[in-house]
Amino acid sequence: MARLKVTQVRSTIDRKEPQKRTIEALGLGKINRTVVHNDSPQIRGMVRAVAHLVTVEEID
Repeated sequence: MARLKVTQVRSTIDRKEPQKRTIEALGLGKINRTVVHNDSPQIRGMVRAVAHLVTVEEID
């Protein structure tokens, strides 16, 4: 199963509340924090909503 490595690279300061909550729901919250999630449509949608704040890598 594919997995996604998501790293926060930008701050949530001055961002709208839904974006802050999405970052929290992904398990992030501080710059350079990294989490690994199973690849699913739900996670892809969350990543797409905050794509300007994170980087994503596919890992096996």
